[in-house]
Amino acid sequence: MSTSNPKSPSREDLDDTRRAALEEIDNAKFGWFHIRACLVAGIGFFTDAYDLFSINLVSAILGYTYFSSINANEVPTDIDSGLKSSAAIGTMFGQLIFGWMADRFGRKKMYGIELMIIIVTTIGSALSPKNLSIDMYTIIIVWRLILGLGIGGDYPLSAIITSEFASKKRRGAMMAAVFAMQGFGILFAGVVSLVTLLAFRPLILSNSQNLDYVWRIIIGVGIIPATIALYFRLTIPETPRFTIDVQGNVDKAAHNIKFALEQGKYIEKYEIESEYRIVIQKATWKDFIHHFGQWENGKVLLGTSVTWFAHDIAYYGIGLNNAIILEAIGYVKTDDAYQSLFNISIGNIVITLMGTIPGYWFTVFLVDSLGRKYIQLQGFALLTIIFIIIGFGYKEIITKSIPLFIILYSLSQFFQNFGPNATTFIVPGEVFPTRYRSTCHGISAASGKLGAIISQFVFLKLKDIGGKNQSVNHLFKFFGFFTFI
Repeated sequence: MSTSNPKSPSREDLDDTRRAALEEIDNAKFGWFHIRACLVAGIGFFTDAYDLFSINLVSAILGYTYFSSINANEVPTDIDSGLKSSAAIGTMFGQLIFGWMADRFGRKKMYGIELMIIIVTTIGSALSPKNLSIDMYTIIIVWRLILGLGIGGDYPLSAIITSEFASKKRRGAMMAAVFAMQGFGILFAGVVSLVTLLAFRPLILSNSQNLDYVWRIIIGVGIIPATIALYFRLTIPETPRFTIDVQGNVDKAAHNIKFALEQGKYIEKYEIESEYRIVIQKATWKDFIHHFGQWENGKVLLGTSVTWFAHDIAYYGIGLNNAIILEAIGYVKTDDAYQSLFNISIGNIVITLMGTIPGYWFTVFLVDSLGRKYIQLQGFALLTIIFIIIGFGYKEIITKSIPLFIILYSLSQFFQNFGPNATTFIVPGEVFPTRYRSTCHGISAASGKLGAIISQFVFLKLKDIGGKNQSVNHLFKFFGFFTFI
């Protein structure tokens, strides 16, 4: 008695299955599955922003704690540069490394590793040994450098996972919503700083050295959202687009898509290793060079990289130095450690609520109707105008009205986030082939962090030309130049 093997599917059958599976993703109604994907990816960006921007106040606290008699309550410029740029340097390398690894080994296998790095390094930073010598700062800088690797990994991974799970109609809004969690992370950093200062007020007023506990708590709180997100990231399935276009397993992707959209859950229930796979173009460095060596492809990668570089010079140049800018305009106006830090915390919260968070959510609601290009161009244009006004009218503005400066400054935050800060994140997650999508997002994002690193050294080296904080206005002109080009 003979048995016949089932007929293997033809190439046309597999291609039809592939198209049907991808169409099901593209045309899916927005539901709980999409919300969950946004939350799992978004809480990572919440954590990233908290860790990156909490150093804004932590640096000021360290000045009062360890340099009250040595350097007039200020962290020396070289140490301040190291504290603020080390995470950005690590982030740049993390974006490149994790971007490539996600294309090589899969999005799922890499997702969660970056949060483990963040958790370990956050604990290490918070527990850095108390020491009045330079050694303690070296330890913190090294921890933040490694922390940056984890933060950097989150950029391409979260962007690509969100993009590849999203429907075509809602892809921009979903990616923008994930990125908008940065705004809440920045706000949370301000709120945690304020609450911790209030809790330690009696101790700080009796002895400013008790601020040593404050900065450690502020940094340490960052492990809470990272820990919450870790389980969900480790259980997320591979994206269907990667499963189809890189692994070539159409059956597995089709089953996972169907279950996810029907049940609204992440699963690994359908671990189908089909005997029949579509023929895919392998991702190799030779193919990468050949593909992007063609101008029509290379110009896209060049465009996403240059725009992100130009934007991050301004975004991180002012974002990581809010405390210095608030001091420069006379908002702090006190030598008292507690009151100074309290004012800085309030100022950061006000700016975030007035400009940062609204800007992010304008993008979420309008990106799919107005389009990425419009939002990016209007953002760059209006930022250029605002920076020129602040740069050339700085002294007159702060002399006549500090609230007016705060309004203009908040507007710059608004149009960064309802503008290039969001679109430079979204576009690289959409425009590249699946086999190189994460790598190219990592390259684009790393170009941005290169701009962030440059801006830190430029800001901190040039701000005191002519006296303490006397050249801050010229730095706004510098930022305006890059938003213009």
